[in-house]
Amino acid sequence: VQLQASGGGLAQTGGSLRLSCAASGRTFSSYIMGWFRQAPGKEREFVAAIGRSGSSPYYADSVKGRFTIFRDNAENTVYLQMNSLKPEDTAVYYCAADASRSYSRYPKTYDYWGQGTQVTVSS
Repeated sequence: VQLQASGGGLAQTGGSLRLSCAASGRTFSSYIMGWFRQAPGKEREFVAAIGRSGSSPYYADSVKGRFTIFRDNAENTVYLQMNSLKPEDTAVYYCAADASRSYSRYPKTYDYWGQGTQVTVSS
């Protein structure tokens, strides 16, 4: 599956952005989908993941209550709604697809990756 992330940009502290990740192919619904981010000089970190049917979203503690992951299997797209943005949310955000049977917060578990989209939050 090929993934194409979009929707990044510049936001002010407290603002919102919605990221999208469009997948090619007809097997999108067979993957757990996740979002990760990587700030300059830091390792890639888990942000959120969602099950194949759109159930059971799972979040990093740093974004819980502010970010929402959801998917539309008919449109082969997963989204990340980001509210109450903070400067520490600044990073390149990546979507990823995982064919395994359970959620993972570890990048090495994911099989396919999008190209990343830059999110910058100004203070």
